[in-house]
Parts: sequence; structure tokens; C-alpha cells
Amino acid sequence: MTRQLSLNAFLHDTGHHEASWRHPDSAVDRIHDIDFDTTNAQIAEEAKFDAIFFADAPGLWAATPFRPAGHLEPITRLAAIAARTERIGLIATASTTFYDPYNLARLFSSLDTISRGRAGWNIVTTQSEAVARNFSLSALPSASERYIRAQEFIDVVTKLWDSWEDDAVLADRESGRFFDPEKVHSIHHVGNHFQVEGPLSQPRSPQGRPVYVQAGSSNDGRAFAGRNAEAIFTAHQTLGDAQAFYADIKSRAAAFGRSPDDVKILPGLSPFVADTQAEAEELQRYVNSLTVPAYGIAQLEGLAGVSLAHLELDEPVPLDVFGQAGDVLDNNRSRLQVIANIVERDRLTLRELLHRLAGARGHHVVAGTPTQVADIITEWFQNGAADGFNVMPPLYPQLLQEFTQKVVPILQDRGLFRTEYTGSTLRDHFGLSRPNSLYGAEAQQEAHVV
Repeated sequence: MTRQLSLNAFLHDTGHHEASWRHPDSAVDRIHDIDFDTTNAQIAEEAKFDAIFFADAPGLWAATPFRPAGHLEPITRLAAIAARTERIGLIATASTTFYDPYNLARLFSSLDTISRGRAGWNIVTTQSEAVARNFSLSALPSASERYIRAQEFIDVVTKLWDSWEDDAVLADRESGRFFDPEKVHSIHHVGNHFQVEGPLSQPRSPQGRPVYVQAGSSNDGRAFAGRNAEAIFTAHQTLGDAQAFYADIKSRAAAFGRSPDDVKILPGLSPFVADTQAEAEELQRYVNSLTVPAYGIAQLEGLAGVSLAHLELDEPVPLDVFGQAGDVLDNNRSRLQVIANIVERDRLTLRELLHRLAGARGHHVVAGTPTQVADIITEWFQNGAADGFNVMPPLYPQLLQEFTQKVVPILQDRGLFRTEYTGSTLRDHFGLSRPNSLYGAEAQQEAHVV
């Protein structure tokens, strides 16, 4: 079978452009309506996407009046969507800094069971000081400390998800035994951050474990991803940067004894699609014209950690304003590095930079015809830059429909993307095997051989 693209729909209120809510066709009055979420999920499922995805932070994202604020908890949203979809994967963000491993393990195991094997967990450590104050913390732990905790967190939830062997449930009416106690295991975890006895309160879910997704591209994030991630959401502006990141992650996975094919790298792509390039560019210009500079500046200052009050909107941004952010393989603030490289490469004014970031917060924004967008996807996919894309339409549902109805058929005609689902789980869609339980006979035999 030829290598196939993975396509994920990143659902984000009215769209990924920060001013999309002001577009006359936006659904700004429906962003807390589960029917709106479900409609977008069904559009993606009709196009045979691998998954949908909700980002999350347990705090208020837009603390200004210039952007829609407030969002529903994503695991609950996906459980509702699961009841009205059949095949598409369901990925939610949850933070290892603010969740408890046992509680998270129950939630995602339940989602995987409810959806019959379609759950994925986007693992984040969260970098917001404001969120920390929602959890009785006066300050956020350092990035390295958060990733150390995250690794132990992963170890704990993996043990919990594996604590019931696949054949532990007997449901034997004759003997009166519902499960085999020899195949349900306490995990006895005692670590620096967690002490968890186990086992989990429910049997092993259809996928064994939800798919592990990760979205950090810093030095710590890439090290963590190479060890743990099965899919990675990342942001790159150029083919070269994407290729360097792709090669680095694949080599890191191999260094941990993993197959590089078991890590799917999905850069963000925010496409303005129209029948002509002029129409696509005009749509992009129009939505950019709806932005509020004060909002963009506040977002950029928060990311950069510097004041931009001394800069004029229509003057070039000085090259040193964001400091030395490093390159794609040497940085500890990955999104800041993307922005610094935009400034260095394209010599933008502050207004132009705000417009560039308004589209997708540093992800790759393209405006063109369906063929032009498909050509970019094909180039990155065939030249060691991506295994697929995290599709981030600037305006929902219109530009998701433009992509699914006009770009996807081109990719299908090229033999790069499925025309029908061939499996029923998210692991099936990504081409990932179902892991054996750490406590099962197969795993014990493997450990004995090693």
C-alpha cells in the first residue's frame, strides 16, 4: 500500500483567523453550540479525515474584548460528537501540569470506549502563568520541570490504561466471575510527583491506549516527542524548516528504539481556498482588514515578553526586537523562533507581521486555488517535511467545506489520500498498531527476550 496522507481538522470557534468572528458569514453566535461542532466534525468525516482536534487551556484564552472568549471542556465536547459520528478520530488537549493522572486516565479511557476506539490525547504541559493561578500555584514551574513531571505522568497513565489485560473480563454467568483477578493489576507507582496504586476503574479500552499526540517543538518538547508521541502537531513557515524538524523527530524516535513510521508529523496549514488566486488573496486581505491591532499587539507582547509600544504600525520591525530565538533545531521557545524568523526573512512592518500571525498564530497560511493548495501539501508530503497536515481553516464552516470539497478530491486523484475509511479506530487511520498491555503475556515475553 502506498504511503497515505493524514489530515486532521483543528476545530477552533469561528475559524483560525483571529478576526474570523467579524466576517458577516461567521457563526459567532454558535461557538458554544454542540450542533455547530458536530456539523464541522461531520464535514470532516464525510471527507474521510483522520481526526478532529480541540485545543484547550484551563483558563480564559482571550482576556480582551477583541476575540471570542470562553470555550467548552474538550473531552466532554468530543463525547457528545462521538454519538453523532462513526469513524473520525477525536483528539483533545489535556495538561500534565494541571490534571491528575488517574482522573485523566479515566476520562480518556471512557472517551475511547464511548467512541469505539477513536480517542487521542494531545499532551501539553501548559506555559500560562495565568492558568497556574487557577490551580493554587503562585508561579508556573519551569519548562524543564514541567516536562519531567509530564514524563512521569505518561508513565503512570500508560500503566493505568494497561492495568486490565485484554482478556481480563470473563462475564461468566455460570461461574459467577465477572473478571479474572490475575489479569487486573495494581500498578504500585511511587515517583517524585505521583503515588498511584491502581488499577484503573474500568477495563482496557478498544485502542488499548488513546493515541498519544504532542504539540511542543522546543528542545524539551522534541525530546519528549521522540520518546512518546505517535502524532505531532507543529508549526513551520518554510519547507526547509519543516524538513529539518521532520528528520530530527524521526531520528529521535529511532534512538528510543521506535519505528520512525510510528510518529506522524502534522504541520499546521491554514488555507484560504477560492476558485482563483485573486479571489483567495482578496478574501485574505478582507479578513485581515477586520483585525484589531491592539489585540494582535497584546498577543505578540505576551509571546515575546517585551513591550512593542515604541514601534509604529507601518514601520519595519527591527530585527533584534525578539532577541535570539534560535533555529528550528535549537530553541526553547518554539513559536517565538518561528516569528523571529519571519521578521528576519521577510522584513515586515508591524502591521504586516500582525496580519501574518492573525491567520494562524505562526502556522503556515496559504491563499490560492485548490490545485495550488494541493501542490503545497503534495510537495511537503513527498519531500520529507510532513506525514500529513493539521488543517486550520481561517473561517468555519465555509473554508473547511472549500478544502474538503475542492482540495481533498485532488489529493485523492493523486492517490495520496483515502477515498474510504479502511479501519474504524484512530490508530487504524494513522496506521498505528494496537499496543500490547504492559502486563499481558505478549509484553512479558518481549521483556524476557530483551
